[in-house]
Amino acid sequence: MTVIKSFLTAAAATLAFAAHAAAPETPQTSGTVVLVQATGEVVRANDQAVVTMAIEEQDKDKALAASRVNQKMRQGMDILRKEDPVASLKTHSYYTYAVYAEERPQPKGQPAQPRVRTGWRVGQSVQITTTSLERLPKTVAAAQSVLTLNNLQFGLSPQTTLRLEEQRIAATYRNLTDRVNFLARAMGRNAADAVVDSIDLDGAGNAMPSPPMYADAPALMLRSAKMSEQAEVAEPSFEPGETTVRMGIVAKLHFK
Repeated sequence: MTVIKSFLTAAAATLAFAAHAAAPETPQTSGTVVLVQATGEVVRANDQAVVTMAIEEQDKDKALAASRVNQKMRQGMDILRKEDPVASLKTHSYYTYAVYAEERPQPKGQPAQPRVRTGWRVGQSVQITTTSLERLPKTVAAAQSVLTLNNLQFGLSPQTTLRLEEQRIAATYRNLTDRVNFLARAMGRNAADAVVDSIDLDGAGNAMPSPPMYADAPALMLRSAKMSEQAEVAEPSFEPGETTVRMGIVAKLHFK
């Protein structure tokens, strides 16, 4: 009986030791410093359009080509102002360059022939910024009787972007709060024990420059001389779509 009792006592002690050895130890998290990254986004319908329209002429006489460009650009801008009085117009990319005949390969030993100039190419473009999206198809169609449509981009107006700033920050901070709560539960801690030491919004600590809002317009296309200068153009179809405004945040915090 004594032997059996001793055996049972030894077995119980062995099992207790094994259970104690198998149980994972909870790491101490007091004073732990954590970096938490969070993101937030707000989606809004686009309320602004940036349109690039252009004119290009080619002629043997440089003055004639330039004169036609100047006249048609003035005519096109008058149409734009009439159709959309609130639009902002900005002319740019005025250029003049010579046009040469196609070079032909010379026989071996023959000196290269000088390039033969056949004329001049002159062009100019105008950028239209407007929030009158409901009038945009009619405005563009009217101006296309004189100018060509080269580029169109929809986005958010500066006023709308400014109004969304508070919502963007609030959405990002909510995501940060959620992630801190998730982290605290995973660590077996109370989220109230987390103390935020610093917050970096949109990589402010890196001082990186913001990318441009609009890309450069593509190269101008040569306008066909056969096109009727006052031809009526059917209205195009546009879908402004929507823009997602995002923000990133990195918080440095520690647990008491």
